[in-house]
Amino acid sequence: MDNRDDAPRHLERLDRDLARYSNLETATSYVSRPMVGQGLALCFILLAGLLALSLFGLGNGPAIPVIAACLGGYMALNIGANDVANNMGPAVGAKALSMKSAIGIAVICECAGALLAGGDVASTIAGDIIAPHSIDAAPVFVLAMMAALLAAALWVNLATWIGAPVSTTQSIVGGVMGAGIAAAGFAAVNWPIVGTIAFSWILSPVLGGMIAALTLRFIKARIMSAEDKIAAARQWVPVLVGIMAGAFAAYLALKGLNKIVTIAPWQTAAIGIAIGGATWLAMIPVVRLQSDGLDNRNKSIKTLFGIPLVVSAALLSFAHGANDVANAVGPLAAIVQASQSGGVGITITVPAWVMMIGAFGISLGLFLFGPKLIRMVGAQITRLNPMRAYCVALSAAATVILASWLGLPVSSTYIAIGGVFGVGFFREWDAGRRMRKAQLARQDHVGHAIEERKRRKLVRRSHFMTIVAAWVITVPASATISALVFLLIDTLAH
Repeated sequence: MDNRDDAPRHLERLDRDLARYSNLETATSYVSRPMVGQGLALCFILLAGLLALSLFGLGNGPAIPVIAACLGGYMALNIGANDVANNMGPAVGAKALSMKSAIGIAVICECAGALLAGGDVASTIAGDIIAPHSIDAAPVFVLAMMAALLAAALWVNLATWIGAPVSTTQSIVGGVMGAGIAAAGFAAVNWPIVGTIAFSWILSPVLGGMIAALTLRFIKARIMSAEDKIAAARQWVPVLVGIMAGAFAAYLALKGLNKIVTIAPWQTAAIGIAIGGATWLAMIPVVRLQSDGLDNRNKSIKTLFGIPLVVSAALLSFAHGANDVANAVGPLAAIVQASQSGGVGITITVPAWVMMIGAFGISLGLFLFGPKLIRMVGAQITRLNPMRAYCVALSAAATVILASWLGLPVSSTYIAIGGVFGVGFFREWDAGRRMRKAQLARQDHVGHAIEERKRRKLVRRSHFMTIVAAWVITVPASATISALVFLLIDTLAH
């Protein structure tokens, strides 16, 4: 009798023990995830070093290229972890893509952009910020570039850890400046070039925000405000996608195909027009099929922007790979060239294996550490739906592509976040305008409407101020760290 009474108690204790064990397994799995990511990142850094070692061999002092390759791989990982949020955050925040799908698309497009069109901006980062003639000694120039890489990577790593979408372009430019000043004084910095880059930092978020706001205004005026919204969407959505596809095709021809065969400007334009026109025609039946059975209301229209949003996000990832790979491989290419030639050259050539480290490092970084900032950009600054997110992605892609074509290292972070803010501030302005019109007939409610508008901010001011503060501090912080790292390395070397 007693044994039968004890049996349920034993079973209850066993269930509790098993539950504790299950909770322990869950906790262990949760804790081990970051360790797995860090372990894979460390393996990639070591593989980058081994790649350099295999190319340079054991003789002729391979230590510098090997260490530089490791630092370049580390920087590429941090670029992927931080900047991927700018590419895929709007699409994920609008629920047009799942996190897994977004990362998969971004990995493919980042690699393609870096390998096909990443050389021009890399040369700007490597050779234009620091005037090569100001640092005649190759060993000093190499140490300066290594200090810049390490300092920029450390700063971006810290920013990613605290959840701040800082500019990796700003970080590496600040790092190069700080190391150059520590090595040869303020005269080492090519201030006109730095001034041009700094101007682009101011221009790029403003331009990105304006393009996003104007695109959203166009969509609202031509589609959302139309009496027959479905008919208007069938007319304009294929046009928008065609414009985007044409721009992408022309850019790919200019930066990728032009490396194989010489293409005249009119041929590039013809390719863009042809692809854009074909895409426009192809999207007409697609949009018509999607819109069948939809109600004539704004909520229905938003679903039609799913495909354009995915395409624009992929385009932005390609452009980001072309533009921001320079932040990792530019200094690395300069180090390799200086260590091989024994001198500081004016023209920097980027080897294929260096571009591969940058491309695959960015992809791995976004795969392992990107989701944190994707969620922040996509959901915590302002509320996004597929239509608004499409405007952000299109504006960011257009601006980044233009910058990469000009060889100007603008910040994709600035452009994308500027686009998000542009959409949010336009929504505030549009909501206020509509509210004022609604209250004109009742003057006694105008004061109440103004107070209501003040309370209903559609852009989170706390995030706005935090991001702007991070942007302001990035250059001096990375420059200071870089100068200190250079002085430390130089002291140890002697």
